[in-house]
Amino acid sequence: MNFSNPRTPVLCLVGLFLLLAPAAAGGQAARRKAAPAAKKTASSPAPAAATAVDSVRSLPALRSRAEFDRLARVYTDQPYALPHVIFVIDRKDSNRIYYVNSRRFRFHKDFINGTYLSLERGEEFFRKNYLNPNRRFILGTLAWQAPVKRYTFEYWEGDLAPAELIALTADVIKKSFFDPVAYKPNSMRQEQESAQIPGLQRVTQSDIAREQDYQALNVAKGIGRIHVIDKLDEHVEIGFNEILVLNEVPLSLPPVAGVIISKPSTPLSHINLLVKGWGVPNAYIKNANELMKQYDGWWVSFETLPDRYTIKRADINQLKEYQDRLAAIKKVMTPRFNLEERRLLDLARQTARMAPAYGSKSANLGEVARSRLAGVVVPPGFGIPIYYYDRFVKENGLEEAVFEMMNDQRFVHDPPYRRERLAAMRERFRAGKLSAELREALLKKVRAEYAGKGLFVRSSSNVEDLPNFNGAGLYDTVPNVKEEEKLVEAVKTVWASLWNFEAYEARERANVDHSKAYMGVLVQEGVNADSAGVMITTDPFDADNRGAIYISAKRGLGIKVVEGKRIPEQVLFLPRANSVKVLTRSEEESLLTFDEGGGVKEVPISGERAVLTDEVVRKLARAASLIKGVFRGREQDIEWVYMGGRIYIVQSRPFVQGG
Repeated sequence: MNFSNPRTPVLCLVGLFLLLAPAAAGGQAARRKAAPAAKKTASSPAPAAATAVDSVRSLPALRSRAEFDRLARVYTDQPYALPHVIFVIDRKDSNRIYYVNSRRFRFHKDFINGTYLSLERGEEFFRKNYLNPNRRFILGTLAWQAPVKRYTFEYWEGDLAPAELIALTADVIKKSFFDPVAYKPNSMRQEQESAQIPGLQRVTQSDIAREQDYQALNVAKGIGRIHVIDKLDEHVEIGFNEILVLNEVPLSLPPVAGVIISKPSTPLSHINLLVKGWGVPNAYIKNANELMKQYDGWWVSFETLPDRYTIKRADINQLKEYQDRLAAIKKVMTPRFNLEERRLLDLARQTARMAPAYGSKSANLGEVARSRLAGVVVPPGFGIPIYYYDRFVKENGLEEAVFEMMNDQRFVHDPPYRRERLAAMRERFRAGKLSAELREALLKKVRAEYAGKGLFVRSSSNVEDLPNFNGAGLYDTVPNVKEEEKLVEAVKTVWASLWNFEAYEARERANVDHSKAYMGVLVQEGVNADSAGVMITTDPFDADNRGAIYISAKRGLGIKVVEGKRIPEQVLFLPRANSVKVLTRSEEESLLTFDEGGGVKEVPISGERAVLTDEVVRKLARAASLIKGVFRGREQDIEWVYMGGRIYIVQSRPFVQGG
C-alpha cells in the first residue's frame, strides 16, 4: 500500500500542531491538563483510583478494566470524570495497535517519536496523520463515558479521517479490547462520514449530554437560603437572598442568590444569561427538586464547579460575612439618557454612542448595520427615541402615578402587592394616547417604507446593558405586526414593559435609578426564519478555548431559543481545529412561524432534527467574529436569523462574563 502524501488542502493550521493535536484527540477534554481522580460528590461518582505511573509504554490489547485503568488518565475538570487511553494504529505494520500509557505520554507524537516509530514532527506530522486520508498512523482516544455507561473511541475534532479509516479503527479495536466500543464523532464532518458505515455503533455528544446528571451553567460560589419551588407562578414570593430550586427554566426571574434547575437547559437562554450577569452559581442537577428538599429553608454555601457542585449548611461566620456585605452601601447606578433627540432614525444611521437616545438594542444594532459587514444583513428598521416615552408619560398623567406607586410603603415591602401595582401601571400605559405628532410620523414612515411588511416592535431601553447588568429578556417584543392600529398599540405595550415585575426587580436589586430609566422602541422588518438562535463569541464552558464560537439554534423563529424551556441544537465552532462540534441536537417538536394575519403560530416539526449544516455554522461563526471586531474585540451575545441562505442579525449586546 502506498503511504505517500497526496496534495491535501491545508486548513489554515500550519505550524499549530503542537498546540492543537493533543493526546485525547477529541473534544474539549483534549485541551485540558491531567487531573487526579475526582472526589466523590453529590454530582460526580468516583472514577477508578489512580496509581503510580507504570513503566510500560504501551500494550497491544486491553483485556480487562484493570488493564484499561493501568494506562488511563482521568480528566475531571468537566461535567463528568473521563478516564481515557490514547491509541495509535500503524497501518504500515499490518494495522498494529498500541494502547499507549497515557499517564506517561500526553500526546500521540510524544509516543511515536519516543518509540522511534517515526521522527516526523510539527507540520509534516500534522499533515500526514490528521489531514491525509492515506495516512500511516491513525491517532485516537478510547474513553469510558460514564453518563451512557459505554466505551467510545474518537478522533481530534479537526481530524479528516474518511469513512474507511473509521471502519478500520472500529475493527481493530473490536479485536483487541475487552468490551464493545462505539464511535463518538466530534465534528459535523465526522458525523457525516460515519453515518455511511454499515453496522457502526455510535454515541454522539448529544446522547451523552442527555444522560448527564450535572452541568454548570455559571461557575460561581455564593450563600443563600434554599427555596425548593415545585411550580413557579406569580403567587410565589422570591427573595433576593434565595437559591432557587426549579423544575425547569422559567421565562422570567428577579435577581437571586443562585439557581438550580432539574432539567437540562441551554446556557444561552435569557434567564441563564441574566444569572451569569448576576455572578451567582447556576447549574442543572438531575432530580434537584428531590435532592435539595433536605436543605429547603436552610442557609447554605453553594458552589458550582465545571465537574461537580458542593453544598453544605452555612456556618455562623459565613452568615456574618454575608450580612456585612449586604450592609455595605451600594452605589446607585444612574443610566445615561438623552431627551433632546426626536428623529425616527433609520438603523443604518445610528451608532452605539446613540444608546442614551435610542436605547442599547437599537444603537448597537445600528452600529452593526452601518459597518456593512460581508455576509451579514441587518433587517431594515428605525428607532423611536426615548423622548417620546417621556412625553407620553407626562401627557397621560403617568409621571405622578409612577411617583405615588414607588413611594407607597406597601409597594416597597410587599412583593405580591408590588406585582399587582405594576400590572395596573402597565394597563394605564396601554390605555394612554400617543401624541398626534408621533402617531402621524410613525404611520407616515411605515406606509412609505414598510407597506405590507410584518414588523417587529421591540424594546430598546437605556438600562438594558449597563456595566455588570444584563437586560436580556426583561422587556417585551411584539412580533409580526401588520395593522396600523396594532402598531400603535404595540408601541405602548413595549413602553409599558419598562414596568414589568421582573424588570423592576432586576433594576431594584442592581441599584439602578428607576427615575432615569426610559424606554426606546425599535421598529424592524420581520424575517420569517428557517432557523434562528443565539451565539456568543466565546466558549461559556471553557475560557481557555480561545476563538471558539458557541451557537444555539432551533428551526423557525428564535423566540423559543431565548426562552430556553427545551434543549436547542448547540454547537461549537473551533477555529483552531477548523471544525464544528455538535454538543446537542434540538429536542423541539414544534416551531414558530409567521401567521398570515399577523403575529406568530406554532406548527409541528417533522423530519430530520438537525438544524444547522456545517456550512451555515461556518457562516454564523464568520459573522460573529466580524461583529466582535465592530465592538473592538469585546465578547458579544448575538441573536441571529437564517433564511433563504442569508444570515440576518437582530441583536448584539456585550456578553456579561459573570462570576
